[in-house]
This record gives sequence, structure tokens and C-alpha cells, in this order.
Amino acid sequence: MKDDAQNNSATYAPTPEFAAKAHVGAAQYDEMYARSLSDPDGFWGEQAQRLDWMARPTRIKDTCFDFGKVSIKWFEDGVLNVAYNCVDRHLPARANQTAIIFEPDNPEDPAQHITYAQLYDKVNRMANVLLSQGVMRGDRVVIYLPMIPEAAYAMLACARIGAIHSIVFAGFSPDALANRINDCGAKIVITADTAPRGGRKTALKSNTDAALLHCSDKVRCLVVKHTGDQTSWIQGRDVDLNYLMEHAAPDCPPRPMNAEDPLFILYTSGSTGKPKGVVHSSAGYLLYAAMTQEMVFDYHEGDIYWCTADVGWVTGHSYIVYGPLANGATTLMFEGVPTWPDASRFWQVCEK
Repeated sequence: MKDDAQNNSATYAPTPEFAAKAHVGAAQYDEMYARSLSDPDGFWGEQAQRLDWMARPTRIKDTCFDFGKVSIKWFEDGVLNVAYNCVDRHLPARANQTAIIFEPDNPEDPAQHITYAQLYDKVNRMANVLLSQGVMRGDRVVIYLPMIPEAAYAMLACARIGAIHSIVFAGFSPDALANRINDCGAKIVITADTAPRGGRKTALKSNTDAALLHCSDKVRCLVVKHTGDQTSWIQGRDVDLNYLMEHAAPDCPPRPMNAEDPLFILYTSGSTGKPKGVVHSSAGYLLYAAMTQEMVFDYHEGDIYWCTADVGWVTGHSYIVYGPLANGATTLMFEGVPTWPDASRFWQVCEK
């Protein structure tokens, strides 16, 4: 037992070759961290060059922590668009590079490789669909989807037109979904017919129908026909998203957004009381997601990158969608679970 404990606490240093190629070594990290404290304006002003700006910020850090007054603003006079940074700016060099690899729940189904050019097309079409449904800048859109490419399209489409998305984990109940729709005042819910996961299916559309019984009758429901399973349909409220995207215009100019404009609302789990909506702003969030995706995970050009989280959580927001795509990476979205059909599924995906 003692030997086992010692083995479990062992540390393994990287090879010299691996360490030499790392973006940040221990000494460089200490230096960067110290400068971020001593000269935050200079440090974060330099890091802001990672992003493409419509108007480059001149005010970098504006924070106040006086008793009874807390104000935190980053890059507050800057203007940009998050979707542009994650998609459009990569097209000249990466149009034919894979942006997203979608690995379905069923290992016998082929993976999909979605290029940056295809991602641009899908995001623009979905943005135009949202506009056609009356979604405007500042409106809230709830996304209740499985781990499928449409979840990324929806996030980026909202960012493109200045709408604020709020993702609800596909494993949450109708009550949890209704609470979040009502709390954020959503105008639209985007869901799917069913969600395959671990060889089983969750009836997302049925859950959404149950949730919307407790919401305003003005909330519309966009449905991704993902599995083709039969669902109920309420005329005038439910809309076939696949059909609308197929017939939508493939171009939607990205809206200029202030750095401090909200990008998304993500709710706490509710394990310690009523779920609380946490608002994330545009520029500071995207910059930090991009910076940490590259440096913490040591992403290098040409790597295939996989974060095994779910987009229903902030880790999935940051390290499946926004961080990797801002860096022009190839990111993998996995619909399934690590233990189905057997416990080797993760390693089968890695090998594939």
C-alpha cells in the first residue's frame, strides 16, 4: 500500500525536447505573472493584440473595489465582434482547414469534418434565421442542445448579431430549463428532437414542450431535427431550424460590439439555492479563453485539440468553442460518453 501511495503521488517531468517547444516555461510564467500585476495595462494591452478589433481599445483596465462599489471593466472603449474573431478572420489562410471535428455518440457513425469555410456558412445562415425570428441585439437566446455542431453554430450566430446566448445542459430537467428561460427573459429556445448519449436518447423536444408550459407564450422554439425521431409540433411556435437554415442567406455582416457588451449568460447549477445567471462580457472573456487555450494546453499549429467537457458548462464554452476557434485551431466535439460502448471509447477517439 505504501508503494502504491508513493506511485500515485509521483510527478513526471516532460522531456527536454517537449519542454523546449512549450509556449511558456516556468521562468517565463513567473515573469509574465509578475508583469501582469506590476503593469496590467501594458501586459493586457499587448495580449489584446491576439484579437482583431474594429476599434482598438485605449482604456485597458478600469477596476474599482471600494466597499459597497465594485466595478470591473476591461478594454472598455474597444469594439470587436466575437464571431468574426472565431471564424471570419481565419478564412484567408484556413478556409479549407477543419475547424470542428464532430464525433457522434455511435462509434459506427462517421465523424464530420467541418472546415472554417463551412463554419462561416452555417454561422451566417443561423444568424439570419435568428434575425428572421425577430432576435435583435441584446435579446436572449436559450440553447438546449446535445453536443452537436449546431450548438457551436448557435453560439457564434448569437455573437455575430449581438444576441446573448444562455446554454442549458441537455441533461437538465424541464423545470430547470423553464427557470432559466424565465429568469433571463429569453425570446427563443433552440433545441433538438432527441439527444443520443451513451446509446440512449433524451427527448429534448418533449422536455422543451413541458418547460414552455410555464413560460410566456411569446417564446418561440427552433428545432434541430438531429435524429429524426417523431416529436410533437405546435403550429406557430415551433420552427424547423434545418429547413430555415437551408433557405437562409449565407452572408450576415458581423455587428460591432463594445468590449463590455454581454456575450453570454451561464447559470450556476442550483446546488446551493436558486441558480444564478453569471454574465460574461465579450472582449475580456474571449481574450482570456484564447490566451489560456494556447498557453495552458500548449496548443501548436496543426494540433488536433480535444476538450472533453460539455458546452453546457463554462469549460465547454471556453475550450471547445471560443478559445480554440479564436486561435484558428481544429477542435473536437464528442457527443458520447467515455464508457460507451465500453471503457476504451476515449482512447478509440484519440486513435481515430
